[in-house]
Amino acid sequence: MSAVKKKVKFSWWRWLVVRVLVLCVVTALAVGWWLTAPLSLRLAQEQSVVDLRVPAGAAAARVVREAVAAGVKEPEWLMLLGIRASGQAHQIKAGSYEIAPGTTPLQLLDKLVRGDQALRSVTLLEGWTFRQMHQAVQNAEHLELSEQAKNPENIMKVLGREGQHPEGRFFPDTYVYPKYSSDVDIWRQAAAAMDTRLAQAWAQRHPGLPLTSPEQALVLASIIEKETGQESERTLVAGVFVNRLRLGMRLQTDPSVIYGAGPNFEGRLRRIHLDTDTPYNTYTRSGLPPTPIANPGWASLLAAVQPAQTPALYFVARGDGTSQFSNNLADHNQAVRRYILKKP
Repeated sequence: MSAVKKKVKFSWWRWLVVRVLVLCVVTALAVGWWLTAPLSLRLAQEQSVVDLRVPAGAAAARVVREAVAAGVKEPEWLMLLGIRASGQAHQIKAGSYEIAPGTTPLQLLDKLVRGDQALRSVTLLEGWTFRQMHQAVQNAEHLELSEQAKNPENIMKVLGREGQHPEGRFFPDTYVYPKYSSDVDIWRQAAAAMDTRLAQAWAQRHPGLPLTSPEQALVLASIIEKETGQESERTLVAGVFVNRLRLGMRLQTDPSVIYGAGPNFEGRLRRIHLDTDTPYNTYTRSGLPPTPIANPGWASLLAAVQPAQTPALYFVARGDGTSQFSNNLADHNQAVRRYILKKP
């Protein structure tokens, strides 16, 4: 009688073990199939991807909840099981990600582990004023605008540069950022880039320049940037202004006057602008303006500290993008007559 009971008991346990093993195998196969099958996504009519934002330090369970809330139509328990089964649950990186239709759970996990974030970019052009740069950042795609960066004063304050004029302090370049970054991050990158570039240029300056600080070089570079778009002429333009500074001549540069006229400048420089005194009117005041008048690029920064050795004291636009350089006022007046007044 007892032998029969033992046999029955043994058979029952064997049956249970087999059932458990079969269930585990089936579950493993199911999870394996699910990991390579496209995720089900909930997309609005105008939406092409699901945006997933992973906070710093988020555990796997929270990542799954964020994914489901963002629009991934999968059971949370299944997603969590797949992540934990991979052994990479603690390798997920914070950031902003895009999940496109057709993405599998394995591909998503790989993206999260590699930190392959959704990136966007904004381009700040050489010669732009701070106002123009600010507008470009405000219009940048998927960039979050902070209360801290609504006006120039606040931007400089949040960057730890309170009281510093913003003009000329941001290096023109293309800045790449993760989707939904703060605009403050762009300003911080651009300001650091200008600090680095200005220091590099100043370290390569020619001896004997009439410039006493990197800040003065930055001001001169901004004028050079606005005076010519010709790469080959930048050092010549710099040479003219350096010659004038050495002689104590007024710079008489139109872009500075225009900058001083403010945002209401109508686009045509008139005699009244040249005669109206402002801190930026280099026809009425000697020396450099008090601040840069634009954000110069690397070529203009380098030209400001490595000007061409030239006797020229004047230049005038020819109308084809190049300039006519003159060593004396008589030749300059003749050039003005020819290229500006269109007289023989």
